[in-house]
Amino acid sequence: MASRIEADVAGDRSEPDGALFPQGFDYDLPPELIAQHPASARDGARLMVLDRAAGGVPTHSTILELPRWLCRGDLVVVNRSRVIPARLRAQRAGGGAVEILLVAPLPDAVGTEPHLQSRRWRALVRPARRLRPGQRVTLVPSAVTPEGTALAGLEVVIVDLADGHAEVRLPPGVGTLELLRRMGEPPLPPYIRRSAGATPEDRERYQTIFAAEPGSIAAPTAGLHLTERLLDELRRAGVEIAELLLHVGPATFLAGRPGRAPLAVEPERYEIPGRTRSLVAGARGRRRVVAVGTTTTRALESAARAGWPPGMQETSLVLAPGTSFSVVDCLLTNLHLPGSSLLALVSAFAGTDVARRAYATAVAERYRFYSYGDAMLVL
Repeated sequence: MASRIEADVAGDRSEPDGALFPQGFDYDLPPELIAQHPASARDGARLMVLDRAAGGVPTHSTILELPRWLCRGDLVVVNRSRVIPARLRAQRAGGGAVEILLVAPLPDAVGTEPHLQSRRWRALVRPARRLRPGQRVTLVPSAVTPEGTALAGLEVVIVDLADGHAEVRLPPGVGTLELLRRMGEPPLPPYIRRSAGATPEDRERYQTIFAAEPGSIAAPTAGLHLTERLLDELRRAGVEIAELLLHVGPATFLAGRPGRAPLAVEPERYEIPGRTRSLVAGARGRRRVVAVGTTTTRALESAARAGWPPGMQETSLVLAPGTSFSVVDCLLTNLHLPGSSLLALVSAFAGTDVARRAYATAVAERYRFYSYGDAMLVL
């Protein structure tokens, strides 16, 4: 049975020149269109192409045909952030199951900076109503974490609980990244349902091939489609590839929570390397900048608004209809949750009417939605 999903939300309040969907946005999304597994081949997804210069009428293609849609001299920018295995399984005294999703590190001590090896983390926990501050829960391995057997029995302390979040303290005696490598699972979003948790396949496929620096708790999903052979083909066609870094936050896991603003975005850290800054600066007015994903788009547009600062920065930028794009000329992206900041960005970039028509077409043509789903290219 189809589930009716509606979104009629305001645009970015920091740039209030328009509303997200002035006439409302409403589509029937059959649950079976939410992709539960990746395509059999990483580059095997369908691709809907929207050429804004031609009115944005959807054209059906495939990811393997991506080089056909790009031009010699185009600059393709990807996000090299690596997803950390941030989901831990534990048990309460008495045997009740607990899930802990690490969201962001906290400083270990006053005056120190948070980092991935911190023992203190902000987290989402389930079931929060059965936990209390000061409680200890015992880590347990899962089917996808056989290496964690030797660490089973280590305890995580629930330091505090407030506003749907928790502060947790990880056990001493093992580094945080080592603990996650051995005990953590890929933090699949809630719409990907696994009765027994993530699988070994998810460990590989919920990660881009260019993922390098750990820090994200959700994949930059447009990049999941790209393979070495596809990147090589783009290079042979005269397309240049550049990288940046944006560590993806928990927005996917928080979407739709009561009291949460529809377009709320958690602060996310990003960095534009010097080579990428130079290539983007040289591209303006000469060749197109093609952003692979909304995360890449937010990083580039945030950097432009901040004057292209070097080093690690932080952004809470929301791009919604009524805002303008000063860097990105083309966007490769997936099909997003209704009412989300990601769909707001796509609607701002493609145009609200074009986006609405494209999503209606995607449903009618049985495209696969969300993280493991099909893709869209907006030219």
